[in-house]
Amino acid sequence: MIDRPTNHWRESVHHEREQVAAGILAPEDAFTEEFWPPTFIEAVDIALAAYENEVAGLRDPSDDDVSAVAERVVLALNEIDAEDDLIETGERDELCEYIEAVLTNAGIDVDALCARRGEDREALTDSRLW
Repeated sequence: MIDRPTNHWRESVHHEREQVAAGILAPEDAFTEEFWPPTFIEAVDIALAAYENEVAGLRDPSDDDVSAVAERVVLALNEIDAEDDLIETGERDELCEYIEAVLTNAGIDVDALCARRGEDREALTDSRLW
């Protein structure tokens, strides 16, 4: 299974909480929970799980089918980000890589898909506002 970006975010928050609790890190120096609050992580997890399930359910999909699935997860992430404005460059890169990795893991050749559509890889997540 592909590791979701949310796993990394959750682990970073947990590790930082442990450091604060152990007195290794001053509370005012803790920042990860500001970047990735639990409600944000949970919302992104739900969107990514729905995407994974939808991709797993594809059977002999057309290029339009694949693009539509990718667009739906991007639109869901747009809604989440509209509430919190927490998806920055690092998160964007992780999420885009993840979206592609899920497709690749399902046997979809993302490069070939983009070539057939006359698009670059960024077009796959082109509807993102983050």
